[in-house]
Amino acid sequence: MYGSHGRRPPRAPRARHRAATRRGARAVAAALAGAALLLAGCSSSGDGSGGSGSPKPSPTIEQRPRSEAPYWVNPESNAARQAAAYARDGKSAEAAGMQKIAAQPVAEWIGTEQPRRQTERVTKAAAEADRGALLVLYNVPHRDCGQYSKGGAQDAAAYRKWLDAVVAGIGDRAATVIVEPDALAHVVAEGCTPAAFHDERYRLLAEAVTELKRLPGTTVYLDAGNPDWIRDAGALVEPLNRAGIAEADGFSLNVSNYQTTASNIAYGKRLSPKVGNKPFVIDTSRNGNGPLEGAHADEEAWCNPPGRALGEAPTVKTGHELVDAYLWIKRPGESDGECKGGPAAGRWWPAYALQLARDAKD
Repeated sequence: MYGSHGRRPPRAPRARHRAATRRGARAVAAALAGAALLLAGCSSSGDGSGGSGSPKPSPTIEQRPRSEAPYWVNPESNAARQAAAYARDGKSAEAAGMQKIAAQPVAEWIGTEQPRRQTERVTKAAAEADRGALLVLYNVPHRDCGQYSKGGAQDAAAYRKWLDAVVAGIGDRAATVIVEPDALAHVVAEGCTPAAFHDERYRLLAEAVTELKRLPGTTVYLDAGNPDWIRDAGALVEPLNRAGIAEADGFSLNVSNYQTTASNIAYGKRLSPKVGNKPFVIDTSRNGNGPLEGAHADEEAWCNPPGRALGEAPTVKTGHELVDAYLWIKRPGESDGECKGGPAAGRWWPAYALQLARDAKD
């Protein structure tokens, strides 16, 4: 399953916050890695009852009020299962921390194995709960510039076939779809996606937007990177236009990154007038403490940085006319890649999930 990828800041040096020492970052990473192994062993042992006595009640997963967050909360997510396992083991503090993630609507990233079945399962479950599904498409050819989440469809024909399956899986049910995180920023970023693939990518993204918007209940946001990546918002205007922003409902910012909500709002308000005053959504899943201090000293500051925290809970009540919603697009607790002690990209990492929850501002 896809669901974890890093935002690549420009390689050129730039002024940032005061540098944090690499030694400190490595120490935190080592602690997280050790905790991950310990927690994995605890959560998978036996029946999870934690020894003699009656099993502890599992946390209850309920849907958020539609007026605040009309997106489906998956009662069987990794976080929900982990919270239940901690509760059964009598680990109340860990269960409460994990519940902070489990209780929120988090995006479902559509994989390549049986995409129609996966999409149908999610959208039907959401419809039965009287909510909309939050989905991410992340399968464009030549994805992620050969880094931790490299891959994607083998070619344009394979992508179109996969897209057709996803569209069929959504049908007439309500869904909000984030289209291809990183795809446009990687075109703009120098030295990333080869120029030979640019035209194909624009065509595929535009086709994805068009096909999704033919569905009666689908809202579409085309990804536009984050404020610390393509710092000149104007550089994204032509790519967004070629990729179909005119037909989309808006654009998304900060997917899988840690830039503050305030900086994303400011950036989005600069970009919006340049693309028809389109509104936007912000991924707040892990930006509670903002980006890593001293990020300029770490080329992989986007990858499993220590000391980060959950951000604002998903909501459509943002207080900003152009900001349609704060969303948890990245799934908190899934690794960005094999860095800083993390497992492979997209793998569940309960120790990191707990860190995000513990450091969150209640």
